[in-house]
Amino acid sequence: MSGEGQYHEPAKEFVTLPGTVQLDAEELAKQIDRILKATNPNVGGTRGEHKEHYFSHKKDERCFKPVPTTNQTAFHLVVNGNAIGINDAEAVKQQAEHAAKMKALKLAEEAEKNPELVEQEGVSTKILKNQFNFTDRASQTFNNPLRHRHIMTEPPPIITFSSTASQWDIYDAYKEEEIQQKAVMKKSKTTKDDKKRDDTAGGEPNEDILNSQQMLLSLKIMERMVNQNSCHDITDDYKYWDDMGDPYKPDSGTLLPLWKFHSETAKKKTVTSICWNPKYNDLFAVGYGSYEFLKQGTGMIHCWSLKNWSFPEYTFSTESGVMCIDFHPQHASLLACGLYDGTVQVFDVRQQSNKPIYMSTVKSGKHMDPVWQVYWSKEEGKNLSFYSVSSDGRVTQWILSKNELQHNDVTELKVTEGIGGEREDLDASLAGLSGGTCFDFQDSEFIVGTEEGRIKKCSTAYNSHDAEGFEGHYMCVYSVQWNKYHSGVFLSASADWTVKLWEKSSNRPLMSFDLGSAVGEASWAPFSSTVFAAVTADGHVHVYDLFKNKHEPMCDQLVVKKAKLTRISFNPKEPIILVGDDRGMVSSLKLSPNLRGLPEKEEPVLGKKGKEPEKSAASLLEQEVEKLNRIIEVVRKDRELLDRP
Repeated sequence: MSGEGQYHEPAKEFVTLPGTVQLDAEELAKQIDRILKATNPNVGGTRGEHKEHYFSHKKDERCFKPVPTTNQTAFHLVVNGNAIGINDAEAVKQQAEHAAKMKALKLAEEAEKNPELVEQEGVSTKILKNQFNFTDRASQTFNNPLRHRHIMTEPPPIITFSSTASQWDIYDAYKEEEIQQKAVMKKSKTTKDDKKRDDTAGGEPNEDILNSQQMLLSLKIMERMVNQNSCHDITDDYKYWDDMGDPYKPDSGTLLPLWKFHSETAKKKTVTSICWNPKYNDLFAVGYGSYEFLKQGTGMIHCWSLKNWSFPEYTFSTESGVMCIDFHPQHASLLACGLYDGTVQVFDVRQQSNKPIYMSTVKSGKHMDPVWQVYWSKEEGKNLSFYSVSSDGRVTQWILSKNELQHNDVTELKVTEGIGGEREDLDASLAGLSGGTCFDFQDSEFIVGTEEGRIKKCSTAYNSHDAEGFEGHYMCVYSVQWNKYHSGVFLSASADWTVKLWEKSSNRPLMSFDLGSAVGEASWAPFSSTVFAAVTADGHVHVYDLFKNKHEPMCDQLVVKKAKLTRISFNPKEPIILVGDDRGMVSSLKLSPNLRGLPEKEEPVLGKKGKEPEKSAASLLEQEVEKLNRIIEVVRKDRELLDRP
């Protein structure tokens, strides 16, 4: 067919390229064998010769270097297969498992058609479609189209201006800006106060956690735990140590050193007073100052705890050296102190403020000389009060009123008359008043030690100018203290190296103990009527038990070297004593069992129920008083024998 619009098959034409070799049918049918080698023809050398001829150009060294090793094999495709042989053990195992599954499926199909097979042979009729019983479900998610969001900002307004500013224009501009800043600050302060008031009213205060009281308490507990772990051996000794050698040496005892309390701020100051807190047995206050006139400076009070020896719990600073401190027996947070310049102050430990809540001034009748001791009154009244003694010869009562301290001079220490009513010399009469250095109270009676070495007994009930005196010391009396069990016996310590035992009914000392150095302080033990301790300027601590030995100390131990011990204090509950020196360090010591004044063990008398009856406080008090009375009777008899012609 021919014509327009008809399809014509294209003609085929074979084209031979020039230079092509023409092979006939015999040559095409001929078979030629080719051998493939691993040699890479593209590696150096001619026709895949030895690889030593392969060189590489190093750009950094600008030279050709031979390549020591060349990979002759080129991998074009690598596929890891999982085929295994048909005779392998794994293949045999798989075939067996497949045959078992097929057999089970076949039996299940038959069991569905014939239920008798289930009852007779117990064949399962559950046909598993696959080993996991999966179900195929197809789902298609909808993909949200992407959105393009175009953001366009408006340029800030620009104003071009020019002006000439003079000095007064600049001043007015600054003043206007200052007024605006003050208005903004006032507004923000008002907003904060309103917000704080709203938070307080709503019961949800906005408090900073890091500066909250809970955080401070947690940090304090953590600090105590770290300190306890760092010196756990001392903590164990504090709780459980007892000298195992005491049963073999009943006439002597030892002191075990525990913690040492010192601060860098009080390193060059003298420990002038130590006082335990009446409520917390681990808390005590230490006063720091100086006894030397030419080395006076600021004073300091540290409140330490046995649970934390590294840093004081509370710190108070004073303008003058602290000479004495005392905690109130009922209100344990009130701390009274006397200063070297004659001022008395009262601090409240709860406030943690460096300013005292009460302070004496010249208008309120402050002392003109150093205040050597303060003592809180135990009498309950409308207002709290305490007593102070000073070198100006006054014993003063301070009453805590609402706004200020009110003073009342209890007595003045006259030196115009001697002990027996004899006239003193002219110099003593011109002095007028005797300087008081220490005192101690027992109900309304109190005893006062003076700089001349005399001890006077006075009363708060009346102002006695002719006070009863005790003569025995020849130098300044540093401490006097009533016995805690016997109301008629007191102890005194003086710079004349002696500690004396007195009976208030006699002007002569009952006993005298020479310690070989100036005595800083002597104190009765709270657990026994016959045990007392004293510290001396040579660094020794002397512990006496009059019930066991009336002449020699039970313990004479060196505590510090190249320092003077100034103060000592017994813990009211534990067998612990604190001693302070003139270098600002306070050392804690534990008494061995022989120094604790424990009574000798007797066979217990069992009651009706077979239990040992507990001793009451009254019976223990009578026992301690009887112990001291025995010693006094023996001393009286010895004195009568010595006084006989």
